Amino acid sequence: MRFADVVSMTAGSVTAHRLRAFLTALGIAIGVTAVVLLTSIGEGVHRFVLTEFTQFGTNIVGVSPGKAKTFGGSIGAFGNTRPLTVEDAQALERVPYAKASVPVIQGNAEVDYRALRRRTTIYGVGPQFASAFSFEVEQGEFLPPDDPRAPRSVAVLGHKMYRELFGDGNALGEIIHVGGQRYRVIGVMKPKGTMLGFDLDDTVYVPAAKGLELFNRDSLFEIDVIYEQDAPVPEVVEGINRILKARHGDVDYTITTQQQMLDTLGSVLSVLTFAVAALGSIALLVGAVGIFTIMTIGVSERTGEVGLLRALGAGKRQVLVLFLVEATVLSALGGLAGLLVGLAIAGLLDVAVPALPVSYSPAFILAAELLAVLVGLVAGILPAARAARLEPVQALREE
Repeated sequence: MRFADVVSMTAGSVTAHRLRAFLTALGIAIGVTAVVLLTSIGEGVHRFVLTEFTQFGTNIVGVSPGKAKTFGGSIGAFGNTRPLTVEDAQALERVPYAKASVPVIQGNAEVDYRALRRRTTIYGVGPQFASAFSFEVEQGEFLPPDDPRAPRSVAVLGHKMYRELFGDGNALGEIIHVGGQRYRVIGVMKPKGTMLGFDLDDTVYVPAAKGLELFNRDSLFEIDVIYEQDAPVPEVVEGINRILKARHGDVDYTITTQQQMLDTLGSVLSVLTFAVAALGSIALLVGAVGIFTIMTIGVSERTGEVGLLRALGAGKRQVLVLFLVEATVLSALGGLAGLLVGLAIAGLLDVAVPALPVSYSPAFILAAELLAVLVGLVAGILPAARAARLEPVQALREE
């Protein structure tokens, strides 16, 4: 049997049983659509999170209190290790290749201005915070370079906080109360948007030492060391270690580079995307059951055809190939249709729901189509083998 004959007979079988072929391909199409749609959303979330996480740059090393043996949050700020202080942040400015050393403490407090009151996020930071993380001041100035141990009670408002308290009025020089303490407003930031669900505009920035006092803490939440873009990271980390060990007498802190964070975050998100793809693949299993069922019925219906082919000299292998090709073609067509529908739905979601991150991954799209073909091939093996085992005389007699 020539290849052209296989193609002709497969096409004839598909067109002769259009409804059966359509239902067979439909199961695979639904499965591939689910895989493409879910992986597009998963990949979109993956890229969105990484983009949000790196919007401040990748040349950052974070130092947190307490020694952590594995990557993750440290409980040192609440434990019995030596706290990270504003003085530690000052000392880390001497690290080789360091551009800035920013102390950070974060918490929530009520902000009052006359009769207005709202609870928001308060950041206690150093004067280099704005330039280090590419924040821009819209009015006034950012926190001044006061004595870090005894700074003035001044505050800078995020753009949304400014609008909530002052509308379009002038906020500079006004007195607000943060957690019951008086602060003079000296600046307003330009809009920054959100990062991973945190509204960076609904904030108030105060000096780090004032933040420690406000939240009654003796340790900073973190010190961020921003280094030159092409600097050797191991040397930066070694410089941080050398200075802090000299000051603390022991390694009671955790150093985490931005690349370590990105690698860990990327691994978690990749697992999430894979899990979503696996979930969508369940629909492909349903399609495989459909192919198996339809092909089994098809063998029963075409017993006479198989008997005639065998009587005319077709071997078992040729009959097996004929049925496998039919199953593969149906699954491939169904997979292609599923790809087109899945990409179309993902495109519509991207336009209709801009907040939902959608991104296409060529690797997942190709894998979905190959998986569809593989599913069809595997599901068609048993029916095809059954057809190949039919003896010519018996098949013609049954027909």
